[in-house]
Amino acid sequence: MLSMVHCLLNEQPSSRGRGFSISSYVEEFLRKTPEAEPDIVGHLQAFILSGAHVALVKLYLSTSGRNRKRAFEAIRCFLNSPLLPKSSIPKSSWLLRLPILLEFCKLLIGTIGENDTLYIECRSSIGSLLASQDCRFLFDSNLRILMFEICPFVVELAEELIKGLSSQPMFVGSNVDDISKFLRAVRLAMRDWPTGKDCIPKPMDNDSYFFCDCWIISLHAIFFRLLTQVGKSLEWINKFLVQKEDARMKPMSGSIILAVLHECKRLAKIFSEDGSECFHEFLHSHRDPLNAIIKKAERRDGCFWILKHKDVIDFETRRKLVMMLFPDATYSFENFHEMLINRSQLLSESFGYIDQVEAQALHGFLLIGFNNEVASGPGVLREWFCLLCQAFVNQENVLFLRCPNDQRRFFPNPESTNDPLNLKYFRFVGRVIALALRHGVQVGITFDHVFFLQLAGKSVTLEDIQDADPCLYMSCRKILEMDEETLDSDALGLTFVREIESLGTHRTVELCPGGMEIAVNSRNRKDYVSLLIKHCFTTSVADQIHHFLLGFSEMFSDKKFFKLFFRSLDLEGFNQMLGGSENAIDVIEWKAQTEYVGYSAKRSSNQMVLGDLEKDEQRTEEGPTLFLDIFEVLAS
Repeated sequence: MLSMVHCLLNEQPSSRGRGFSISSYVEEFLRKTPEAEPDIVGHLQAFILSGAHVALVKLYLSTSGRNRKRAFEAIRCFLNSPLLPKSSIPKSSWLLRLPILLEFCKLLIGTIGENDTLYIECRSSIGSLLASQDCRFLFDSNLRILMFEICPFVVELAEELIKGLSSQPMFVGSNVDDISKFLRAVRLAMRDWPTGKDCIPKPMDNDSYFFCDCWIISLHAIFFRLLTQVGKSLEWINKFLVQKEDARMKPMSGSIILAVLHECKRLAKIFSEDGSECFHEFLHSHRDPLNAIIKKAERRDGCFWILKHKDVIDFETRRKLVMMLFPDATYSFENFHEMLINRSQLLSESFGYIDQVEAQALHGFLLIGFNNEVASGPGVLREWFCLLCQAFVNQENVLFLRCPNDQRRFFPNPESTNDPLNLKYFRFVGRVIALALRHGVQVGITFDHVFFLQLAGKSVTLEDIQDADPCLYMSCRKILEMDEETLDSDALGLTFVREIESLGTHRTVELCPGGMEIAVNSRNRKDYVSLLIKHCFTTSVADQIHHFLLGFSEMFSDKKFFKLFFRSLDLEGFNQMLGGSENAIDVIEWKAQTEYVGYSAKRSSNQMVLGDLEKDEQRTEEGPTLFLDIFEVLAS
């Protein structure tokens, strides 16, 4: 191969018609790669020590277009080559490809520059290797040497990102994906930082640089330069918001900004808590434009990471993001689940349609109809959800209990496990609630604080049970506030047990091993209250919660999205999505937001209807709501 390249460079006649075989020589070299690791290293060194990589780059730099093409094809054999031995372990694959690609990049950047197509492809291929394999073994030899290899690529890509962010229209190409891959390698390298932590110190002043390598300083500078440029872009967007011209914002610009911010977040983690705090402060100071671009974001933009910054995004933005965690519910002739329900058998027939099918069948569109009724569509779907959820909380079905202090809030009934079928019904309820949320239907019921905390995987405390069980709450408060001398005298006669009355039977349950023999006193009363609350609101309904979460999680295409859903919401936000706002409908605002198609607001019939609605609002809060329900069913 080397002799042929030499002939081509010197334009010798013997090279004519034979140049096409250069890439085949490279392919043959890759095919002959041995499988044993020591032999792979020797094979790799032979290619580099022979100067083959230098010869190929020289050919690529020649003035002949044909020679450039031949060299281009030969070098590209190393980029994601399918000719690598599949039996090689990941480490061997690294040893085979990464050093050669690094040499190609060094030669190309020093001669033709960073804008060259082949250089960009080689750099991107290195990033893919760093991102796709477990490259920890690369850091075993010399961390600083490795970081000096990676950091120049990060700097280059950051410069290109900054240039792309400042251009109009905004364009960054594949640079965001590429820098993401290199930063992943940097984070892996941080595991071997001498401090034993996966982060590096933040340079504070010139005197502190003596313990920092230049690549640390470079990363720190990149972080702030990227944030500064993103800040300028967000300020530009904010001008449109102030001028109420947000429709002029380009969706592509928003997705680019969110992608760059995500990489800034990852970069911030490298600089311990200082970087994360700085990044959060940046987000907080640009709340308005951030919320604006997220509201225009799509699923593919991958902006779920911002859900962890609850104080940065408003409720509407958070709702949009958590709704995107669900599979898309768009209508499709090939992907819908049809149900025909008898109203008199609403609960049992719905159970059969929902519980007895694979979860995947419910990820599409739901088509609901009632027996002997013509109506169908969104209005009927909404009615079915509302009627079904009211049946769930019907006291005759013993699935849920109402909060004494708020009749709209419910939590699982501990006695519901007396019928084994009820556990299947809790899985059914979980599916239906998730489907209602996914279809944007507000069903008129809400969850109590203790129920939501368990769904979110959090512990229930004394203050959390105030609405669910006011009597138990007051009793526990009295125990905690009671005079020590009185409590230690055993005047209450309490031990670490719980007395349970269920279906006319009485039983005693120990709150801890040997609880029957442990008297409650001033030293252990906090433990007693904590264990009592845990048993009443966690242990006693653990099976119900498990089955509900099982059904709920099945409505997500990815289980990690299900966990993120509850972590991203608070109780009030969740209940507003599920049950709707508790505020009365403002008819005046309704009129202002009404769009007339084929009608006029001044027509006498419209004036009469809207006038009656205003009178209904004055007489009762249910009037406008009832009108909306009727209109939605008629419209369907």
